[in-house]
Amino acid sequence: MPVPQHIFEPPFNIIRSSHVVLDVIDLKLSRAFYETVVGLHVEDADDKCVYLRAAEEHQHHSLVLRKAAVPACNRLGFKVGNDGDLDKAAKFLSENGLGYAFGDQPFQGRTLQFTDPFGFQIELYASMDRRPHLLRRYDLYRGCHPQRLDHFNVFAAEVQDTVDFYARLGFRLTEYAEEDGPNGRIAAAWMHRKGNVHDFAITNGKGPRLHHFAYWTPTAMNIIHLCDVMASAGFVKNIERGPGRHGISNAFFLYVRDPDGHRLELYTSDYFTGDHDHEPLRWSLRDPRRQTLWGAPAPRSWFEQGSSFSGQAVREPKFVADVLVAD
Repeated sequence: MPVPQHIFEPPFNIIRSSHVVLDVIDLKLSRAFYETVVGLHVEDADDKCVYLRAAEEHQHHSLVLRKAAVPACNRLGFKVGNDGDLDKAAKFLSENGLGYAFGDQPFQGRTLQFTDPFGFQIELYASMDRRPHLLRRYDLYRGCHPQRLDHFNVFAAEVQDTVDFYARLGFRLTEYAEEDGPNGRIAAAWMHRKGNVHDFAITNGKGPRLHHFAYWTPTAMNIIHLCDVMASAGFVKNIERGPGRHGISNAFFLYVRDPDGHRLELYTSDYFTGDHDHEPLRWSLRDPRRQTLWGAPAPRSWFEQGSSFSGQAVREPKFVADVLVAD
């Protein structure tokens, strides 16, 4: 499958991944998990929503938990450069036959919401209420000391088309996993806007679904410490995969499941990709080092389970990737 060309003058300017909105059943339990176990900081809360952020973030929230009857991913949020980019985004969506709506969201400025051609529910904003960062408030640190939201990873039924669409929006490919042979298909792609390995990763599978969202931590020791915290707090069964080091992205990682099954990655030590001539790195789909540099394959749940988007039907993928799965 073709690798997309980088576009340096996109129709509007997305800065970075910003926040995720999750529907959860037990709001009190979910809040306790993210606040006291993982270590995010609650900014505002009521009986319907909880707004959390990480220590390095000035923005009001990077995670929103909404009380709901069914667990789901409600929205993925991206920050754009300025308010004019919202109007440019609306023009692009209109010209491409995609519906959108401007609406009010708590603690955010003007917000544009749309569903992309593949069923991923997205919102864009330029401004959000500001808060003093807590980077030096070490007395408030808990869990793995999460610093900032880093990226989203989604299951897409149409990987190539999804990659091509987001490339049009200026997302640049850093690494990808591809079948071997002359007609090899891309099974996963890592794309960025902010200059590290990814803001948005696209993985072959039943979609649209959220595979995971990730917070960046200061060191690998913070991630190892979280394993101890989760085991002590009664969440040892929620540790799904890791700790380990990816070949892709070079990141040290841990994947955990929250009380509703939403997958969270804790992540550190990836690398800079901001140069305009940074070339994407290809991985063979059968290379065990891409999943884990140490060679350990991912569990079956990794390839099969994810969070549906609210109200979106899940489709079978265009092809089934031949991936290595742990026994």
